[in-house]
Amino acid sequence: MTERHRCDWAGDDPLMRDYHDGEWGVPLRDSRALWECLMLESFQAGLSWRVVLHKREALRAAFADFDPVVVSGYGEEEVLRLMADPGIIRSRAKIEATLGGARIYCDMQANGLQFSDFCWSFTQGKTLPSDGGTRVASTPLSEQISKELKRRGFKFVGPTIAYAWMQAIGMVNDHAAHCFRRDACASA
Repeated sequence: MTERHRCDWAGDDPLMRDYHDGEWGVPLRDSRALWECLMLESFQAGLSWRVVLHKREALRAAFADFDPVVVSGYGEEEVLRLMADPGIIRSRAKIEATLGGARIYCDMQANGLQFSDFCWSFTQGKTLPSDGGTRVASTPLSEQISKELKRRGFKFVGPTIAYAWMQAIGMVNDHAAHCFRRDACASA
């Protein structure tokens, strides 16, 4: 059997490899899933993606499967419950940012703007290619997206988080040149 060559960050962790092989870089078009991914990337601020990925199922349970309508109704009681949940990342600022992000998502939808349309408007619905070798933490486009997200009230969405989100949702194909997923994500 031929060994698959992956992006180096996938490493030896089976959960990271499964995430890389099945999700990362695949163009995501579902509004709720795009919002969930943005919130998870926000939880990553100051941490590694491995930490977030290993807590993702607990975060999903804690945040009603990232249903923005439900999460937008959370108040102080839910914040305290979440702060006591050892299975999640217990940062009050990140928890409150997720609640605020749910309210922003719902407001956008109530005003006729689907989150998916908003997200993909930055690239006219297309996946942007990379050279498969250059690694960057942010780009002028991630800076633009970050500014717009912040203008709308989202928190923990700096240019680095925005770029990591762009990679995760397939807005940019940043699979390494040697990665077996590169061509599949380019044509998805």
